Amino acid sequence: MATAVSELSAPRWRPRKRLWAMLVVALVGTGLVSAMSSWRDGHVFLINASDSLPNWAFLIRRHQPPARGDYVFFDPPQSALLRRHFGTKPQMFGKIVYGMPGDVVAHRGMVVTINGKPIGQMKPLTRFGEPLTPGAEGAIPSGCYYAGSPHRDGFDSRYAEIGFVCGRQIVGVGEPVL
Repeated sequence: MATAVSELSAPRWRPRKRLWAMLVVALVGTGLVSAMSSWRDGHVFLINASDSLPNWAFLIRRHQPPARGDYVFFDPPQSALLRRHFGTKPQMFGKIVYGMPGDVVAHRGMVVTINGKPIGQMKPLTRFGEPLTPGAEGAIPSGCYYAGSPHRDGFDSRYAEIGFVCGRQIVGVGEPVL
């Protein structure tokens, strides 16, 4: 008789174990999906098509303020020159933060300095022969950065058409992946 009772009660426990297992899997799965969604909302993967930076792939952490030497990614300002060179909806730009708020930018002829240290040379014309306007001089305002490139043809804060990169433009800070 004891074996008959245990055989009858066994099927009752199996469905409960399955239900608990399915509940645990659903909870863990929901947590993983939530974590991945949160990570995705805070990060962007970028393939760099420009020669102005040495790496071609970056992982960008959104909404992070840059520090000196960081790769900063930002939406460029709208202008006729940018539209002619990059189209009506240019991709975000990636540059290196050379100047922080309070640093002093100056021009010595065509050489740009930050706090007296040369960081780049301006060109008078774009690669298509259009005139370029020298960027701002003086102290970098609060919330803004001087973003540049080691590339001699880099289109960056050397020129007024890009100017200082300020908080509202910044997408995030990137780490080179490849």
